Parts: sequence; structure tokens; C-alpha cells
Amino acid sequence: MKRILIVLLVWLTGSLGFSQTPATNWTNTYWTAHWILHPTAPARQYGIYHFRKTIDVPQKPARFIVHVSADNRYRLFVNGKAVALGPARSDTQNWNYETLNLAPFLQAGPNTLAAQVWNMGEGAPVAQMTYQTGFVLQGDSDAEKQVNTDASWKVYKNPAYSPIKNDIAKLQTYIVMGDGDRVDAAQYPWGWEQPGFDDRTWVGAKLLSFPTKPRGLGSDGNWGLVPRQIPMMEEQMVRLAAVRRVENGKMEPGFLQGKAPVRVKANTKATFLLDQGTLTNAYPELTVSGGRGAVVTLSYAEALVDAKNQKGNRNDIDGRTLRGFDDQFVADGTARRTFRPLWFRTYRYLQLTVETKDDALVLDDLVGQFSGYPFEQKAQFASSDTTLKAIWDVGWRTARLCAGETYFDCPYYEQLQYVGDTRIQSLISLYVAGDDRLMRKAILDYDHSRFNEGLTQSRYPSADFQVIPTFSLFWVCMIHDYWMHRTDDAFVKSMLPGILGVLDWHEQRLTKVGLNGPMNWWNFVDWAWPWTQESRIGGIPPGLNEGSSTLTLQQAYTYFRAADLLAHFGKNEQAEHYRDLGRRLNKAVYSECWDAGRGLLADTPAKKTFSQHANILAVLTDAVPTAQQAALLQKTMAAPASGPTAVTQATFYFKFYLFEALKKAGLGDQFIDQLKPWRNMLAMGLTTFAENPEPTRSDCHAWSASPLYEFLSVTCGIRPAEPGFRTVRIEPFLGNLKTVNGQVPHPSGTIAVQFARTETGGLNGTVTLPAKLTGTLRWKGKTLPLKAGTQTVSL
Repeated sequence: MKRILIVLLVWLTGSLGFSQTPATNWTNTYWTAHWILHPTAPARQYGIYHFRKTIDVPQKPARFIVHVSADNRYRLFVNGKAVALGPARSDTQNWNYETLNLAPFLQAGPNTLAAQVWNMGEGAPVAQMTYQTGFVLQGDSDAEKQVNTDASWKVYKNPAYSPIKNDIAKLQTYIVMGDGDRVDAAQYPWGWEQPGFDDRTWVGAKLLSFPTKPRGLGSDGNWGLVPRQIPMMEEQMVRLAAVRRVENGKMEPGFLQGKAPVRVKANTKATFLLDQGTLTNAYPELTVSGGRGAVVTLSYAEALVDAKNQKGNRNDIDGRTLRGFDDQFVADGTARRTFRPLWFRTYRYLQLTVETKDDALVLDDLVGQFSGYPFEQKAQFASSDTTLKAIWDVGWRTARLCAGETYFDCPYYEQLQYVGDTRIQSLISLYVAGDDRLMRKAILDYDHSRFNEGLTQSRYPSADFQVIPTFSLFWVCMIHDYWMHRTDDAFVKSMLPGILGVLDWHEQRLTKVGLNGPMNWWNFVDWAWPWTQESRIGGIPPGLNEGSSTLTLQQAYTYFRAADLLAHFGKNEQAEHYRDLGRRLNKAVYSECWDAGRGLLADTPAKKTFSQHANILAVLTDAVPTAQQAALLQKTMAAPASGPTAVTQATFYFKFYLFEALKKAGLGDQFIDQLKPWRNMLAMGLTTFAENPEPTRSDCHAWSASPLYEFLSVTCGIRPAEPGFRTVRIEPFLGNLKTVNGQVPHPSGTIAVQFARTETGGLNGTVTLPAKLTGTLRWKGKTLPLKAGTQTVSL
């Protein structure tokens, strides 16, 4: 396992990566390699396949470039060493391939290339799109063409694998992660990836009849190949932290460090509940010896549940059981067999249930190989309130576990890239890691998802079509966010047709009075409006058919941002149209929904219900006069959540927009006081932040990591003042904090601040800006110009 880790770390440092320049431009020419598959196996059904070919290299090369892809996925080996996992998830007309330099793994003489390729069939995750089973490997030039996939490659269908259903019916909640793996060691071709393996009984691969081609060529569909645009995933070893419960056996703590094997007697059922200590995403690797016919079930969960299916404190195990996602391994009696599932698992608790037959089984070791997008934490945040560090650390863990080859809403239940989550995740990525590549890919994914009505799909890649029109609006806002933080005009301009389609769809659904009219699809805003059996849907504010202030104001909020983009590219007439339309929507909402008696914006013209959401958006769009905005937010935050004067409160997701409204209204000092829900989650033993207040389905949901962005953009006050982050505006809101230190990666370097509030209400400190970056510092109505370099400030 250490060898695999070293290989992948070498990759991340560049020896395998994507810095190599291909000798041929394979993005605009037909490939000479063929898509291949097993000659008799069904092309669109469940199956795990192994491909092999041995090539001869006269001397160890300095460069050996190949391009590789598969459907659904592959794991590539060179001379027995794992060197790649892919392809990065996408759709069939934007199907990724990886470009690799295999030279570090080759030697003079014979070399074996091997690939495990799998198709989960009907049990595939919803996030996995597919055409059919296939594998392709293309040598970059004449020097590498001997590796091209063709009939000389041998293939074997592995009968050891079968699926384990882990679906909604089994887990009694919405889970679309697909099937688990059951592996029978007695049927597994151990050593198949190693040089010298006897593959004489394997068959020659079948060539698919259609050509291998990049996107945009050819007369038919199948896979439109495009080069991968994101780095390979990080992989590093993680070990479980504690043995929490043992039934009918014995396990020393040393087992978790690989130092104390566990022996389970013959004809015994033993259970071992293990605790990672924090939630993680990892490929578990279980090594066992002996125990022919013994079945080991690996079960994974974020938390244990009581008899009422409630999680409670995540640290508690008394009176609680694990109900979760399962894999199984059937031992064959041989020493040191290692099981690793095809896809990573998400768990804090991992339970081993061992059922032996006539032979004792030895558990030799259990480790995890963490998997995630290789974000590096470059930002820093510290303050006089040291308890905020836990929120920072847990928020960053949440963001990391919700990022892989795409962003995930949650790693355990869905792993789907939803726009509403992704907008918040992307800002965290920019501010904490300074990495925009996954954000750029997500924007492009949603552009690829657009359908005939002009909207994007709500989540993509996704094999299950779903539309949330409000998320299409936030996709436009996400492009605006990218434009404000990065200089990439060609990319942003390419999004304009999709932006205009989204804007037009919403404009066509306005009523004569200027509010949203009847709206189809799922107009999700926040889980503050719960799912009901009657409606079979949730998250929708009142007024879907008679006019919703919230939905109308979100439309205005987007029109203003779209107008900025259009004007930047010289489309001034369209820009003014949408600015004017946004102002008219604001006026209509205020005219129809403002309740002067309560001093609040109602959800609908009937003025029977009220929510934070409508009033938050009224502040963000200036639908209410600037002078009233601070008082309006204060009133919504102080209002009860139930009773005759109730105001529906934002849950974790929409609090991001509350925090943004607080800053806009000059109330950023109240942000820190709004973190009580996050402190409550920590007190409940959560090690990541949840989807919703208790009871919650998901314990790890990306949108709840938003305080990381706010610590840097509100508390430290660091924000772009111009598109491309060409200048910076720093307006800190310390609240009750005495001091705050922050650091944010910028395309030109690092922005760093150190601030201390004086006894008289002033601000002292230092600001460091990268070379050539200028800006302003603002504090309680006063401003100070900032220049590149380090400067002492006092206001």
C-alpha cells in the first residue's frame, strides 16, 4: 500500500501529470487505437473486466506518453503498480481521457500494462453517466503506438464480483450511490496485474465497430473524447482511531496500527465497531488470512442511530446500531488477501462483521486510502476567539470531503454536483485554496447540461434528469463570481448564450404585475419549507402559482449580475434591458408584497406568510430602500419561527445569503453571533457540517461550510473591487473580536491582514498586498488607499 501511495504522490508532483505536451493533437484527429471490450460479455450490463498487454521497450525511456479512458471507470497498472484512476466524471459527449507519462514505471525489456475496467450497470451511481463498457489506450506517437488498444490486448471477465444493493429501500432515505461490491476471493484471478501472470486462458479483446474520436468528429455519438482539465485525486493513507465495540471476539487497539492481527475462531460471528474519529472519504483496504469461506461485511456510516432512527450525539454508541452502506469479502483460505472496493467509501464508523465457517480467519490489517480533490489550504484565519478555529477546521474538512472529480453536495448519499451547493463551494475553493480549476469545470459541466427550454439541469453530471430553475439562476451568478475573481474573458464569454437562455426562460414567466407566474419544474429555495407527502416535494416558498416575492427577487438578483457580464462584453443594450427589468421586478415586489403594518416583505401578495428569504433578497437587490435594510434584517433575525408573528428562518444553506446581506447592510459585525448553529453541531459531535438542523439526513453537506468564506470575506473583509480581482476592497467586520488575522490567495500572490480594534473603536494593523495590486481599506465610513507591499494602517 505504501508503494501505491508513493506512486500517486509522484504523480501529483508532476512526473505523471498533464504538463507533458503531446506529439499529436488528439483533440482534433481520429485516434488509431480502438475502443475494446470483452467479446462475449453484455456491453451495457454489470461487469468487472481485466485487460492486459505486454510490450517490449529496448531501453528505459525518458518519455512515454499515453492517453487513456474507459466506461464506466478504470484503474491502470504498469508492471504491477497502480498509476492512474479515471476517467474524471463527465457526460458521453464530453468524455474525459487522461494523458500520462508512463516512463517512470517502465524498464528495458518486457513491460506489462494492465487495466481494471468496470461497468456497474443498473447499479451505477446516479452521478455516473455511461454509454457502454469500453476501454481505450492511445500511444502518443510512433514511439508509443505498440500500446494502442486492439485485438492484441487480452481480456478476462472477473466472476468474483457481484453487486450488493445499497438503495433507498434498504437505507430508508434518498441515497443514489449505487451498489456495493461483493468479492469472492476463491474466484479472483490474484496477481492479474503483475508481470509474469499466466493469461493464456484469457481471450483477445473485441474491437468496437465505430472509430475512436475526440468530441466534434464523426457521424455518430458514443464517446466524444476531451482532455481532462483537473488534476488527479490526492490519495494518502488514513487509519482508524479507536475500537469502540466488540461482540463475540477480541481486538487489541494495536490492530488499527497494523501491529496486532485479530483471530476470529471457526464457526463464529463476530462484530467489530471501529471509529475513524472524523468523517473521511477513503478506499478501505482489508487484508485477511485463512478462513476459507468466511464472509466479512464492511459497513460504513456517518453516525450510529437509536431505535427511533435518530443520530443524536455522533460520539455516542450506547444503545445505537450501525445501518449503512455495505461491501462484502469472501475469504479463500490463502494468506494476506486484500479487499479494496471499486469506489471510495465515506465513513466515520466502519463495522466489520465476520462470519467464519470451519476455519479461523485472521484480520491482518485495515487501512484507508483517502481520496479527494488535491486542494491545498493556503488561506489562514485566526482571531481573539480561539473557539472559531474548530469551525474553520471542520468547515475545511466539510469542503474537502465534498470535492472530488466534481463537487459533491454530500459524499455519503449522493455525490452529485448541484448548482446551489457548488456556488458556495467554489467561493471556498477560491478563498481557501486559490484553486479555480474545479470551479471552471463545474461551470462547464452545467453549460453542457442545458436542454431545449434554455435552463441548465440542477445537478450534472447526472444520469437522472432534474431541473431546478432557481439553480439555473445561481449558475449565472456563479459565472459572475468567477469573472470577479479571475481574468478569463474567453471562457466567460463562451457562457453568454447559456446565460441568455436562462434569463429569457424566467422573463417569459412574469405576470402582468411583474411577479413570477405559474412555475414548472422544482423551484427549490431552502429546506426551511419541508418535504410533504401531499406535495411530494419540498423546499419551495409560498406563491409558486400566484407570485412569489422570493422567486421574483432571485430573478432580479441574477439580472443585475448578468447585466454586468453583458456590459463587459459590449452588449450594452441587453445589459440595460436586464438592469431595467431587475429594477421593475424590485418595484413590483415592493408594491405587491410589502406589509407596512409589519414592516416586512411578505412571501406573496396575500401577505399571509413571511420569510427571511424574501427579505434577505430584498436587501441584496435593493428592493427596499437602503435606509431600511439594516432594520429589516434585524427584524427578521429577531422574529419567532412559529406563531402569529412567525418569520420562516433560513436553514444552513440560505444563511450564506443572510451573511451576504448582513455585510451589504453594514451589519457584518453580527456575523460571528450568527454561528450558534455551527457551534451546536460541534457540540453534537459532528466532525463535518450537516445538510440541515437536527434531525438531518447528511452529516456532511458542502453548503454548510460557508463560514470559511465569510471569515475571510466578512470578518477580514477581503473582496475583489473590480472584475478579475484587479483591485481589492478590504472592509473588516470584527464584531466582538479584539483581533483578527487572515490570509487569502490571490492570482498575483497573497493578501494578508492583521487587525486589532482599539478601545475607542478604531482599527490598527497591517495589510500586505501582492506586487502591483492596489485597493482601499474601509472602516466605519472612513477609507484609506492601499498599495502593493506591506503597510501599517490606522483608522
